[in-house]
Amino acid sequence: MCGIVGYTGKNSALAPVLEGLRRLEYRGYDSAGIALTVAVGQQLWVEKRAGKLGNLEETLEDGTPDSHSGIGHTRWATHGGPTDTNAHPHLDNEGKLALIHNGIIENYVELRAELERRGHIFKSETDTESVVHLLSDARKAHHGDLAAAMREVCAELRGSFTLLAIHSDQPDHIVGARRNSPLVVGVGNGENFLASDVAAFIAHTKRALELGQDEVVDISPTEIIITDLQGNVLPHHEYEISWDASAAERGGYAHFMLKEIYEQPKAILDTLIGRLHGLGAEISQNIDFGKIDKVVIIACGTAFHAGLVGKYAIEQWGGISVEVEYASEYRYREPRVDGHTLVIPISQSGETMDTLMAMRYAKENGAQVFSVCNTNGSTIPRESDAVLYTHAGPEIAVASTKAFATQLIAMYLIGLHLGQIRGTITSEFIAEMAEHLEALPAKVEQVLETVEPLRELTRQFKDSSSMLFLGRHVGYPTALEGALKLKELAYMHAEGFPGGELKHGPIALIDQGTPVVAMIPAEGSLLAEKMASNVQEVKARGAVVIAISDWHVPAASHVVRIPSTHPFLQPVLSVVPLQVIAYEMAIARGNDVDQPRNLAKSVTVE
Repeated sequence: MCGIVGYTGKNSALAPVLEGLRRLEYRGYDSAGIALTVAVGQQLWVEKRAGKLGNLEETLEDGTPDSHSGIGHTRWATHGGPTDTNAHPHLDNEGKLALIHNGIIENYVELRAELERRGHIFKSETDTESVVHLLSDARKAHHGDLAAAMREVCAELRGSFTLLAIHSDQPDHIVGARRNSPLVVGVGNGENFLASDVAAFIAHTKRALELGQDEVVDISPTEIIITDLQGNVLPHHEYEISWDASAAERGGYAHFMLKEIYEQPKAILDTLIGRLHGLGAEISQNIDFGKIDKVVIIACGTAFHAGLVGKYAIEQWGGISVEVEYASEYRYREPRVDGHTLVIPISQSGETMDTLMAMRYAKENGAQVFSVCNTNGSTIPRESDAVLYTHAGPEIAVASTKAFATQLIAMYLIGLHLGQIRGTITSEFIAEMAEHLEALPAKVEQVLETVEPLRELTRQFKDSSSMLFLGRHVGYPTALEGALKLKELAYMHAEGFPGGELKHGPIALIDQGTPVVAMIPAEGSLLAEKMASNVQEVKARGAVVIAISDWHVPAASHVVRIPSTHPFLQPVLSVVPLQVIAYEMAIARGNDVDQPRNLAKSVTVE
């Protein structure tokens, strides 16, 4: 949930550290801070401020030391409020050791009590400060070996964490460690990087190294050493980042979210390339599909809604029972899974802690795991039996858009693959669906070309206290996603309902002028008639109804037309107007679109 970056090399450290923090601010923006080495044995130079990164940048003057090694942090607060004192980095009592942290240390209270007994003085309310004092003692016990000290400390910690530390006695070294939280190495020429996301160093290098669970890394400008907690040196696993720095820039758009909404046609196309006529070569080698008698999809937030859509496609096309579970709840009810269960975790970042822990529970109980993820080399894909990578590219805005669209595409591809293997769909049907999928990028472009009137319409509702979303079949999870986007960005009450449930209670929420957004299936279908009746019900009680449909719905107050497609694929098109509504409502209400309050992009704590 926090952004972490470290740099050591031939150039001044301040610029790459600040640049990395700007690219990572979407991961947390309650406070920010940096620590730079000054000279061997001297106290570190530290500056940190509550609030967004701009608050820190305003304090930096020409007097900043010319250092070649430093670490930076942008925070999403967990333990202790967003104050200057609680901001990272945290220092030992000598001021020579600095530590930054992403995650939660579960045993920090007992650690703090023991450290205070030893004479350590604490300044903050954070769990992180216990670690820096513990590391300070361990380093002295290991005669100044910071990497050895880090290995010892990690063995004592409970919880999830990424840790980065520097000490003035070794000013060109940065030591990092990870457990259940992301950390990657950027490999440069005479310089090296550590970060929680490759976006932090993409402008400098496209070479990256994966770090596994409970691994410690020690970088200098010319060397990278990775060990396990026992000190055994481990081999490097390098990969090349497939996008460049321009992909993480706004490119003339007012906000990253708007840019990412408009990038959806390309993202969908990139996810489809090479996969329209089968996934066998890509995923089948490690999954025994012949054994599977049940599919369980686990995910959180927007990814959960993609899983709900996937349930319809996989059940009907694959002829197999599908359950969709909130990952945060899954393992706590001790569900029954075995080798005949295919578990599909969905995660944009591949580091979503709730999803990761649910996936591990399933694996421990024998399930086969086939993940859907957008981030190469992240933890969930590495621990899966197989992975289907979406190719959305970097998604900087906190509210997900193109990641959701590509997760939907992944669900359709998995449904077709299972149907093909199980013989529940014909080759003719697969060819027909391939044509429909291939046409989606152009149809999304068509929707985007016609959203300007919707933006104007949305501004009329900026003072509304509530907005409701209705849908049936795949339109229901689409309605849930529309409501979630509005909550995230507009900070207003919004709910999504199945159209048929409206009369069982929620219709009491309808008042004069209440805006209701309805997902309408294709004209002539039974569900279209039923949704049209639902529109009549709410309109008769004073609602203003915005219908999203491929046909003109007479009872609706406003109709947002989308192109026709196969009924199961309609969410890919109908979610675009919902994203635009949320985006425009946030602007109309004066909210921060890319960095909404209380949220962070990658949720790496349970």
